[in-house]
Amino acid sequence: MITVGIFNGYYPHALAETISRIKRDGFNCVQLDLSFKDIDTTPANLNKQKANFIRDAFRDANLPIVCISGYTNIIHPDPKKREQNVNELKNLLRYARDLGTPYVISETGTYNAESDWVWDPKNGTEEAYEEICRTIEDLAKFAYDHGSMFLVENYIQNVIGSVDQLTRLFHDVNHPGLGLLMDPTNYFTGDNIGRVDETINRIFDTLGDRIKIAHAKDIKPAENTGEKHADIDASESHTFRGAGAVELPAPGLGILNYDLYLARLGKLHPNIPIIIEHLDEADIPRAKKFLDGKLKSVGV
Repeated sequence: MITVGIFNGYYPHALAETISRIKRDGFNCVQLDLSFKDIDTTPANLNKQKANFIRDAFRDANLPIVCISGYTNIIHPDPKKREQNVNELKNLLRYARDLGTPYVISETGTYNAESDWVWDPKNGTEEAYEEICRTIEDLAKFAYDHGSMFLVENYIQNVIGSVDQLTRLFHDVNHPGLGLLMDPTNYFTGDNIGRVDETINRIFDTLGDRIKIAHAKDIKPAENTGEKHADIDASESHTFRGAGAVELPAPGLGILNYDLYLARLGKLHPNIPIIIEHLDEADIPRAKKFLDGKLKSVGV
């Protein structure tokens, strides 16, 4: 059976209170955000002892950490900021096993100087692809050397966004230190949002064997084409709700075909964790009830 988890970052509390609330809401795994109110987990202060303390707190609650949020702009237009971002991501890869899982996730980023989520014309150039390819190969090799794995999460506004770009990336960086975070909502633009089933099937037909972890949010046509954020106490990666012609709300609040998505996912990866996102704490029970219902109806 597919297991249902959530980002702990949607619970803006201390470690013990966060775990208590996640258990109360019925989840059985988490994607780890190092964002607890009572623990300094900034890169300079993360070490093996602190990582083990966090891991063991979740283990004691029978709430496995299945992957780690490392979201950052690894192609930032400022070279110094880019180097800092990549080094901080490597630090998470270094301590991933100490935190309980090999998987660390990030999107590829954008050359946009104002936002990590908005398209820049340079994103679509061959120069951008070659640069991100070198960076991801370096991350994959670093991860492998530390017993971990870098999971790339594509997003259509970033350098790596489409099925074709991911296919090329996995061909060019054919390394055991690289995997895919599956989120079908990240492939949609104003051009293909009317072809939901076709897009989902193409993702699985082309990239299904690369998937390690799955996400659950939704898609709908946006009322405005600007960058969209929710007003919640969370990191920017958790307040983000889409850019351009597609809005990215919580699961069950859009038009994604969850029956098809979960059927394809469950056939290929019957025991994979799926992680709920893009919501506030008050909406968590509704979103989980929706996803549990879909999993039962599909039979996975």
